[in-house]
Amino acid sequence: MMSSIDQTYPEPSLQPQQRGVVAGHSAIAPGEIAIGVVIGRASEYFDFFVYGIASVLVFPQVFFPFEKQLDGILWAFVIFSFAFIARPFGTALFMAIQRRWGRGTKLTAALFLLGISTAGMAFLPGYASLGFQSIVLLSIFRFMQGIALGGSWDGLPSLLALNAPENRRGWYAMLGQLGAPIGFAIASGLFLFLHANLSSADFLDWGWRYPFYVAFAINVVALFARLRLVVTEEYTQLLEERELEPTRVLELLRTQGHNIFIGAFAGLASYALFHLVTVFPLSWIALGNTQSVNDVLVIQIIGAGIAVLGMIASGLIADRIGRRQTLGLAASSIAVLSGFAPTLMSGGPVAQDLFILMGFALLGLSYGQSAGAVTSNFSAKYRYAGAALTADFAWLVGAAFAPLVALGLSAHFGLGYLSLYLLSGALCTLLALRLNRALGNA
Repeated sequence: MMSSIDQTYPEPSLQPQQRGVVAGHSAIAPGEIAIGVVIGRASEYFDFFVYGIASVLVFPQVFFPFEKQLDGILWAFVIFSFAFIARPFGTALFMAIQRRWGRGTKLTAALFLLGISTAGMAFLPGYASLGFQSIVLLSIFRFMQGIALGGSWDGLPSLLALNAPENRRGWYAMLGQLGAPIGFAIASGLFLFLHANLSSADFLDWGWRYPFYVAFAINVVALFARLRLVVTEEYTQLLEERELEPTRVLELLRTQGHNIFIGAFAGLASYALFHLVTVFPLSWIALGNTQSVNDVLVIQIIGAGIAVLGMIASGLIADRIGRRQTLGLAASSIAVLSGFAPTLMSGGPVAQDLFILMGFALLGLSYGQSAGAVTSNFSAKYRYAGAALTADFAWLVGAAFAPLVALGLSAHFGLGYLSLYLLSGALCTLLALRLNRALGNA
């Protein structure tokens, strides 16, 4: 028997003219939906990783100059977690906005809030000018980022999953995830260019602010690209036919809390790994000074490309063996990698680079199918809000505190704790998949 991660619920009966829309015989095809998803996710991940990279290279000196470098990075990671704490609240708030004023108003407000909060950091004076108030304002902007990201859910990934051909669901689930490595690569490339071409004084004075300015412009472009999809008559009709409309959060938690729990933990290994191959290695290597920051950013950009290839492979594999099996296989591989993590990260540049590249490869395989665990357990009525909240809690549990915990424990007690963190994420994924089957969703 197969898990509900691989099953699909019966869809609403459609009239003949509507079937043409779903089948892709009109202007709306799964590939077009996928483009909208990738654009939207790439802009969001760019915003988030601009902060993540700056929390290592910039914020300790600009906002926490009174602390040692390690403590400054750890405080920046504390604020890093605020956005993930805020995401579920943003989802609930903007679901209410959508029910009252519509999907277009909700998406416009959320993306402008995301862009404004990110760009606001660019204008924020440092501790030397504002003192502790600068830290408070940075925290507020970061929390606003999370509210906005929770509110930016447009339902397109769920629509993509529902409209994908029966034998290509793994492939189309993967397409929606490609925005993550693309957004990270763009953010890393921009920081690499600035860090490599500016003096240290100029970079810390004004250079680091440029990516935050760019974030606003990217969000405006992404906004119009997504609005072109979600507010058109064809997409509105298709979303309504699939019952992809917001339900009240309290009702969702009361009736579907078990599915949210399972979905959040089913993708935990990939969400934890995401920050442990991006933000954590950058901080660890910067502290140990084992190689230059620029070299690390180059390797991570290459790693993002490998992650894209891994996601493509995950789509092909999932369509042959199923999404649940693919997630389980990837989680088992992450568990194996966790055993080598301390040796690799405590080694020289070659060993550290190998950990990063291997991590990105496994990230592609696992994250490429994590969206399947988010959507498939929900009936049509709850799928729109359920997918959003499940992703929120997956990021909160798996990724929000990953850089903080991994760096703090590794710096004070040894890299063995990095191994334990990765292993725990993999085990949680495997247990959630087993629980999913034991509860009769198989």
